[in-house]
Amino acid sequence: MPSSLLYAVAVNPALPPALLDRLIHAADTDQELAEALADRPDLGPEQVRRLAERDGHTAVWLAHRGLLGAADVDPVARPLVALALLDEGRGDPAWARRLARDPDPYVRERLAACPGLPAETAELLAADGSAEVVAELGLHTDRPELLTRLAAHPRAEVRRWVAANEAAPPGLLTALLTDGDVRVRRQAAGNPGTPGAAAARHVVDHPTVRRQLSEHPGLPAATYHRLADDRTSWVRGNLAENPGIDLPLMHRLASDEEEGVRRRLAHHPAVPLDLLERLATVVRIGPVLLPRIAAAEPAELARLAGSSEPRVRMLVAQHRGLPATVRDRLAADPDAAVAKSAAPHPGLASEQLTALLDRFGGKIATAVAANPGAPTALLDRIATTGPVPAKALRAIAAHPHAGPGTLARCLASPDRRTARAAASNPALPVEAIEALVRTACPGREERPPLEDR
Repeated sequence: MPSSLLYAVAVNPALPPALLDRLIHAADTDQELAEALADRPDLGPEQVRRLAERDGHTAVWLAHRGLLGAADVDPVARPLVALALLDEGRGDPAWARRLARDPDPYVRERLAACPGLPAETAELLAADGSAEVVAELGLHTDRPELLTRLAAHPRAEVRRWVAANEAAPPGLLTALLTDGDVRVRRQAAGNPGTPGAAAARHVVDHPTVRRQLSEHPGLPAATYHRLADDRTSWVRGNLAENPGIDLPLMHRLASDEEEGVRRRLAHHPAVPLDLLERLATVVRIGPVLLPRIAAAEPAELARLAGSSEPRVRMLVAQHRGLPATVRDRLAADPDAAVAKSAAPHPGLASEQLTALLDRFGGKIATAVAANPGAPTALLDRIATTGPVPAKALRAIAAHPHAGPGTLARCLASPDRRTARAAASNPALPVEAIEALVRTACPGREERPPLEDR
């Protein structure tokens, strides 16, 4: 059996406890398997201990998941695991001073990113000989007096990350706008904590500063309009998604020569619906739920669902919280693209899904298979009516209603993603799971469970 299937079995919620023990033993020589097992929610204390002993990467992940505590970790032997606990706020504060003196600069750099460091530890890191360590502290600390000192650091790399820290005082960020290094000015220009009026004065600065400035949410309206004249489409694209721009600028950007700018405007959370309808006809937005559609009122959704333009109806069909009448209307839409967008909606009945498949066949098979309410019989029909789209079979392989025969077919698929999805599906019969584990881990039946050893 390909090792990738074994990793998929390792995360299957239906894996019997005895087989879980066997895979943990197998993980003694397989790091990827250990990491897959570390994701399971049903690990017992002894199983966690065995996995944590396997390697540092697995132990770090177990620590982040809350399965290891301070009493389980030696910060000298396993500093990265101790850092994971400190980062989660569950480590021993006494570790911080020790780790701040660790000879490995990577350890000190990771420590500098941890929240809530004791003042003494922060001072040690601020005086560190590695600029990378100090820069990391400058990005993450929330102590104003320390940020003020770091903003005067001789290394531009340190000042740059102070300028990116949203906890930096506004006056300090304003001062960094005049730094001699353009990278520092660029970070300060885009920091939302920088006063908008001060940042706006740098609209004539270096192109990279303007690019960062175009992301600032608090500039004067006139500055945004001035940035819209920038020849760089990246600047105009940033503006198109900026929550601070006004309605006249949205209309202006809707006619931008670059399709990418217009597409980004469609993702603006406050774009007017009439403008969004226009954008839907001039840019390829794709099958995505736009923020403005997600926030629309029921009456707005009903109006859009009645649009004569299929591309507008398709945007509405991506909404998974539609009123039932709107959802049903879109599921019965004569346009295949609209029906395809509506087909995964969890509220659709089996009869509606069957009707969709009858009308559009393979064009919509993947979308129907992705519906969480699709019945076993319908999934079996899709899987056995050729040619089966690869994405449809992949969706079926992961579906909780997939039947045993269909899952067996998916396991044998030459498409690795399909086979992995089937191997990790909790609907996979226990007998099939046992067969997969026996094939990958022969000769381990005689080994007793961990708790009995």
